[in-house]
Parts: sequence; C-alpha cells; structure tokens
Amino acid sequence: MSADFHLARLAGDFTVPLEEAPALMARFHREMERGLAGGDGSLRMLPSFIGRPRGTERGRYLALDMGGTNIRVLEAELDGARRASLTAVRRFVIPPAVMHGPGRELFDFLAGCVAAFVAGHPPRGERNALAFTFSFPFAPLGVSAGRVIAWTKGFTAEGVIGRDVGGLLNEALARRGLGHLSVGVLINDTVGTLLAGAYARPACDLGVILGTGTNACYFEDAGRIKKLPGDRHEGEVIVNLEWGSYDGFPANRFDGKVDEASLNPGRQRMEKMVSGLYLGEIARLALREMAEEGLLAPATGKALEKPFSLSTRDLALLREGDESETAWLGPVAPPDRRVLAAVARLVLGRSARIAALAVASVLTWMDPDLSSPHAVAVDGALFAHNPSYRAEMADTLRAVGGAASDNVHLFLIQDGSGIGAAVAGAVAAGSRGDGGEV
Repeated sequence: MSADFHLARLAGDFTVPLEEAPALMARFHREMERGLAGGDGSLRMLPSFIGRPRGTERGRYLALDMGGTNIRVLEAELDGARRASLTAVRRFVIPPAVMHGPGRELFDFLAGCVAAFVAGHPPRGERNALAFTFSFPFAPLGVSAGRVIAWTKGFTAEGVIGRDVGGLLNEALARRGLGHLSVGVLINDTVGTLLAGAYARPACDLGVILGTGTNACYFEDAGRIKKLPGDRHEGEVIVNLEWGSYDGFPANRFDGKVDEASLNPGRQRMEKMVSGLYLGEIARLALREMAEEGLLAPATGKALEKPFSLSTRDLALLREGDESETAWLGPVAPPDRRVLAAVARLVLGRSARIAALAVASVLTWMDPDLSSPHAVAVDGALFAHNPSYRAEMADTLRAVGGAASDNVHLFLIQDGSGIGAAVAGAVAAGSRGDGGEV
C-alpha cells in the first residue's frame, strides 16, 4: 500500500459530510431540547443566574480565572462604554500533584494564589468579593455557588465532585486568612467569553471556547427552560451547553483509541474530537499506524512513539510546512514531511468543521433562518493562532448557511474568561441592586 493510498483512506476517516449537515444539526437540536426540558442527554444545558450585560456597567473587579492547569488572578476595569481592560494580572501553574491530590489541597493552592496577588496589588478601596471563573462542568446553585458535576482537562482532585465549588474556595480563603474575601459570582470560561463579547458588541449572543477544551453558551429565553434556578421565567439567561460531552458526531477508530486511553472513557466525546488537548494525539496515532505499515521512515516513526508527544501547536506548524520548531522530530525526508502535513490538515480540518456545525446548530436554534445578525465570541488558542482553522470554520458555515451565513460573524475575544468575570460581577451586582464593585 502506498502512502498516498493510505492518506486517501484517512481522508475518508476524517470526513465530515456536509450533505448530512441538516440531519446532524437536527440531532443537535433534539439534544438541546431534551436538556432544556430537564432530560438526560449528552448536552447538559445548564441555566445560569446571569443575564445579558447592558454595556454601561463600570468599575474595578477582582477575579480568579481557573481555566485548566494555568490560572490567573487579575483585576479588570469596565469603563461603562463597552470597553474593558485588565489592570493587573499574575499567572500561576497548578502542579500535577495538586491536580490529582485531595481537593482541599487544590483549593488551598488557589487561595494561596489569590493571597499572593492581593499582597502585590493592594486594593484601592475595600475588597470583599471575588469573581471566580471555574472552567469545569458545574450546575449553578446561585449566583456565587455551583455543584461540581465532573472533572475534565485531566484533573482528578478528590472530594470535589458534587460539592459547591464556591463554598470550597471560600473555606480555603478563610484558612488562608482572607476571610474578608468571598466568591461574589461564579462562572465558567465560556460564560465569561459570552459576557465579554456581549459587553463589547450588542449583537453577540453566542460564546465559544476552542482551546485546550471546547464548550459554548448562549442567551436563552427563560420561558423555554423547564426548571430555572430561583424559578426565574422571564427575560434572558445564559445557558451553558457543556457541548464537549456531545456524542452526536461520527467518530473513527483513532477517536476510540484516544477515548479508551483517557481518564474519562466514554465521556466528553466531542471534546476529544475537537479540542487542543487531544488533536495532537489523534494525529500521532494516525501517523503511527502508517509507520507500522512501513509508510514512514523508521526514524520518523520512532520519534512519534511516545503518547501525547505531538502537540496541537506542532500540528499547526506541520500543516504550514514550518520545520523551525519541530526539530525534535529529527531529520524528516520530504515524502514524510508531506505525509505529516497532510495528516495535520485532516485532523485540524475535521475539528474546525465539527466546531462550525455545532456553532450553526446553536445559531439556528435561536434563529432558524439566520435572518438577524449574530456575533459569535470565540476564545482559545485553536481559533486565535490558526488562521487556516478560522477559514475552515467560515467555509463550513457558508456551506451550511448559504447567503444567510453573511449574518454570522466569528470574532476573537481577547481575555474572555478574565474580562467576562468582571462583567459577570457587574451584572450580578446590578441584579442585586447594590451596584457595587467586586
């Protein structure tokens, strides 16, 4: 079998047939409907306590942004005229032992990060609340409380599932001597992305994460949700789809291998096909299959033996033919380089097409004919650093939506999880009627 023949077979494995888009989107809509009705499906459809910002909110807000292993403590300022900025940021990395150890140690680590930031950035006025971006699945229990549903992104900290994440952090803050601080609002990074986008652009009604993980949220009519926190039945609320768990897109044998070897087999199926945490491994498995069939040079195959040795950044470089930062592969002959680039294109391209179909599904749920303008705020390295990925998403949206896709604008939101936490704090303060800064 030639390398070209094998690549043609792989192209079939990674095809997302756009002629099946209507059926795929209809299935997505059925899962959305089931989740909003309180049913047990692969889209959790978690309603929040946060509504749409007006764009006039203003003030300085303290926030903790836990998006994964990299976390930040920051201060953000809203100017009341749809502009926001970060005024101070400090970054920390969660050690693997803390990721996989007792939950108490994880939250003590987070509280220590907050303490280090506060010590280096004394407040201008009294601080008593913290906006907390917790980018893992949780069911909102209130504006500042949420029950953790599951760990993702490789975390396994014990004693956290089923607990109130806001309460766990409050307890850790108190142990750290920061009892005057407490969680004032709790969101995830996707909600933050939507809030940051909607604060800047009134037409923004969908927020998407395309990075290490993937997720989306949108503004839903409260009357369409069977059960809302606090029995709220009017206006708009943000619904967090947790679409990383969606299982309606067709998978191939490499997806199955990645799933079997993961920490959460059988779960987060769409995330494992789309997000940056897994794309490099999918490509590595496809390339190893070719190496085992003698279709790659032995040295190239040996360089790809270690699981997760190929990153999504490597894929982007290989796709563009950039050899400057993939020297770890060793000398690669032109035929092998061509194969590496082709596989990278297949894996990244499928990810972009699935992401675009999911975006189209949510937009057509809100607006079946796409007759109104829709701004889609997107955060995450996959979208931010890969122009070809963004172009593939746009092409897919055009193929699915036709001329109506002109009403859809994907835009990169800078620091959605951080700015969005500040916006959430402002919206929450406004809903309480105190208008105070977090």
